[in-house]
Amino acid sequence: MFLKNTWYVAATSADVQDKPLGRKICGESMVFYRGDGGKVSALEDFCPHRGAPLSLGKVCNGNLVCGYHGLEMGCDGKTVAMPGQRVRGFPAIRSFAVVERYGFIWVWPGDVALADEAAMPVFEFFDNPAWAYGGGLYHIQCNYQLMVDNLMDLTHETYVHSTSIGQKEIDEVPCTTKVEGDHVITSRFMENIEAPPFWKMALRGNNLADDVPVDRWQICHFTPPSHVMIEVGVAHAGKGGYDAPQDDKVSSVVVDFITPETETSILYFWGMARQFQPENAALTAQIREGQGKIFSEDLEMLESQQRNLSKYPERNLLMLNIDAGGVQSRRVIERLLAKENTGTTA
Repeated sequence: MFLKNTWYVAATSADVQDKPLGRKICGESMVFYRGDGGKVSALEDFCPHRGAPLSLGKVCNGNLVCGYHGLEMGCDGKTVAMPGQRVRGFPAIRSFAVVERYGFIWVWPGDVALADEAAMPVFEFFDNPAWAYGGGLYHIQCNYQLMVDNLMDLTHETYVHSTSIGQKEIDEVPCTTKVEGDHVITSRFMENIEAPPFWKMALRGNNLADDVPVDRWQICHFTPPSHVMIEVGVAHAGKGGYDAPQDDKVSSVVVDFITPETETSILYFWGMARQFQPENAALTAQIREGQGKIFSEDLEMLESQQRNLSKYPERNLLMLNIDAGGVQSRRVIERLLAKENTGTTA
């Protein structure tokens, strides 16, 4: 089940240029394209003439032209023209609310009349010269809530990411979880430890020593429908940890936009925003490459997990104290789904 009256990332701005782009979001087949003035529109990916995917067509004079027989569609889903035919009286196909912001294209899969731009998340690190950002996209064959679980419980880093960001202290130091309305926060703070390889690289990138003890933090923030922002970093030990001056630490926000495609597949838009050395393009590329390798390790594990769960749907899974962040996030989703399904707002 998916929340539909909410905003999801459908693509990056760069993904939608001259050609239409087909995507499935929350089980809905959609086509994204730029019409008049370069504004992005989204329609259901279905030509009303013969049912061909409109994403296989082209854009001409601001209209979406079907690649099968040339039927032209307007951004409102109404038929506009077709060679040698009269088509303006045809019923419109479905259109979706779309907003382009932060370098991403966001879509509202539910009732377009309820779409509210004021409900979009606010992120200070996008379009901000004090921050640098690099990221990518993985198409993963797993349920979106499995990825939320994965990101709200980082103890798996010790095992899945043992050569990059994992270390035994993650297992040894307990995490705390709290819920503030629809916002779930799981935190772990580790003191006077050795930095793992990824963070040693980041320390060097900020002209800091990488061979001294550090204090490390992980603060995971879940917000509906399926966004997880993780504050991460290390500071030279004894300098204040999370609150250390910028000159004594490297800190970042791991960006995770998890967009359900089907019940067993997701579009995973990942990235990292940092406030140190934002002008260093080479460092941005290096961090992006390292982070991409880390998330590729998650991909293999999550897809294998989904295959097992699909094979044995009757099995109940164990719930441990480390699962609190994921459990609370699922409860938020379940509560909001119940509201949406009953049409209530309170």
